[in-house]
Amino acid sequence: MPSTSERMSLPVSDPPRGGEQRLSMTSRGAYAAVSYMSCAVMLVLFNKAALSSYSFPSANVITLFQMICSCSFLYVLRRWKIISFSSGDVDSSTRFVSLQTLIHTSPLALSYLLYMLATMESVRGVNVPMYTTLRRTTVVFTMFVEFILVGQRYSRSIIGSVGLIVFGAFVAGSRDLSFDAYGYSIVFLSNITTAIYLATISRIGKSSGLNSFGLMWCNGILCAPVLLFWTFLRGDLRMTINFPYLFAPGFLVVLLLSCVLAFFLNYSIFLNTTLNSAVTQTICGNLKDIFTIALGWMFFGGLPFDILNVIGQILGFVGSGLYAYFKLFGQ
Repeated sequence: MPSTSERMSLPVSDPPRGGEQRLSMTSRGAYAAVSYMSCAVMLVLFNKAALSSYSFPSANVITLFQMICSCSFLYVLRRWKIISFSSGDVDSSTRFVSLQTLIHTSPLALSYLLYMLATMESVRGVNVPMYTTLRRTTVVFTMFVEFILVGQRYSRSIIGSVGLIVFGAFVAGSRDLSFDAYGYSIVFLSNITTAIYLATISRIGKSSGLNSFGLMWCNGILCAPVLLFWTFLRGDLRMTINFPYLFAPGFLVVLLLSCVLAFFLNYSIFLNTTLNSAVTQTICGNLKDIFTIALGWMFFGGLPFDILNVIGQILGFVGSGLYAYFKLFGQ
């Protein structure tokens, strides 16, 4: 009879020991990056269906549902010993996570809440073209935060590809360079909190002894009660109860698929960030945006043709492709 360690299990991240630096992307790293982009694009479509097609009133409640489902999936998988929360060998014990480990990962939960609140607020004050443009500068903030936190340095090839992505973002949004001090400040605050969140995943993932599943569990256990209290204060829960399509079969299917995709998306974010780097995760986010825009044109339409926007998107795509090439071959 095969031992527990020989059983088939989902891939988990095993952080490198002794401060070892990954200079190139492994096959598992490439799998994590592609998985993240696929889940992210599909999740956008299902979230859009819930919020737009069914006019669901609260994105926060959808996030809460996704978090509760994620913790439920993890609980069942861990209880059945299909997965482990610790890095390295599969843990055969029935223990989940100690209180000391939860305290150790609390900065991750705090950074996630700040990232989520700042991201939701940033959408309000800036128009969509400039929002997309300014958000793509997140990669620069991420590189800076990684340098501050862990002393990570990058080659000229990597810096050049990042520069091309940022340049392409500003070309894409150059038709809409309207200045709003408050809106711009909130978007840049969102960039900073995103960079801190991704860098925190990378750092805590290597020091906590947890794999991607363990980090997801701690994040959900700490964040879900806070988000529940926040939605109650804002009246989102009351609006959800009064939502006319709450028990409509179509809406329930969309919500369920959204929760399942969110689980795999969060898993792939943690896996991609710990196997590769926070900057790689940010680049994947930029590359994912291009596919999202293309699918938006195909399924939803309504976007006017703008040659500068197309040129900017192409530059961003080329920059992301160069970054992936340099990471794969360790340049």
